[in-house]
Amino acid sequence: MGELYPPIEPYETGMLDVGDGNRVYWEVSGNPDGRPAVVVHGGPGSGSGTLARQLFDPARYRIVQFDQRGCGRSTPHAADPATDLAHNTTWHLVADMERLREHLGVDRWLLYGGSWGSTLILAYAQRHPERVSEIVISAVTTSRRFEIDWLYRGVGRFYPQQWERFVAGSGTTADGDLVGAYARLVNHPDAAVREKATVDWLAWEDAAVSNETKGASNPYGDRPPAAKLAFVRICSHYFAHGAWLEEGALIRDAGRLAGIPGVLVHGRVDLGGPLDTAWQLARAWPDAELIVVEEAGHLPTGTTRDHVRRALDRFAG
Repeated sequence: MGELYPPIEPYETGMLDVGDGNRVYWEVSGNPDGRPAVVVHGGPGSGSGTLARQLFDPARYRIVQFDQRGCGRSTPHAADPATDLAHNTTWHLVADMERLREHLGVDRWLLYGGSWGSTLILAYAQRHPERVSEIVISAVTTSRRFEIDWLYRGVGRFYPQQWERFVAGSGTTADGDLVGAYARLVNHPDAAVREKATVDWLAWEDAAVSNETKGASNPYGDRPPAAKLAFVRICSHYFAHGAWLEEGALIRDAGRLAGIPGVLVHGRVDLGGPLDTAWQLARAWPDAELIVVEEAGHLPTGTTRDHVRRALDRFAG
């Protein structure tokens, strides 16, 4: 289960000036004459990884990857406290994707991603549906404010001890604005305050998926130091602002995706992003197929990857 295509290296890379002092790192692998597809990474602020491109048949796809503003190899990096995030919003990222598409000479492309990446995919596709050929999403989220509140408050009923530590680290109360409090702490002038807030935030992220990892790893806390601070700065910045989306708009406006085939793959036991969001999106998007993976949570499993790879193989033609 979970078989992947062999590892490949990019044949082209670059830094795209997207304005506001930001340069976005991009790379292309696979077949230069293949079907264009773009990988939209999660987080927000995680950066792109090599494993995602192994879901695509390299003989049939031209695989585009990029690091969203402030993370990965894009500059300036959010780990630097001097990096201003004022021009780092959902709609800036949508514009960056469109600028990258034009830069690479792509007419229409398949969109693939998961978790936060699904929110960005939906925002892009609803603004530019004529530029999207197909969509494949795993771990569906739309970053509604109540989804954010569920992840950083509601999941606490499953892990009360770890959530109490998360609340204590915020410096506010259990019914306070936890995400907003952390967004302020990771921008504090004192490096020790920023560091502690980063550790506390990531400890909660790891707790929320610990039923999946069984404590064998900490997928958030085990990242390199710069990647950890950038992730928490960007993540708290986005979620403190409700991702600059009108509440429920991505599901309300899913009709704009009519005619675009989609496959949604979601774990039945995804605590951080419950299944009802994927269900609601599938009902509102006439051309979407929802696949529920019974034993899976938020993190990709071998079965999840199998369903994604099969969908991508099917759309490769």
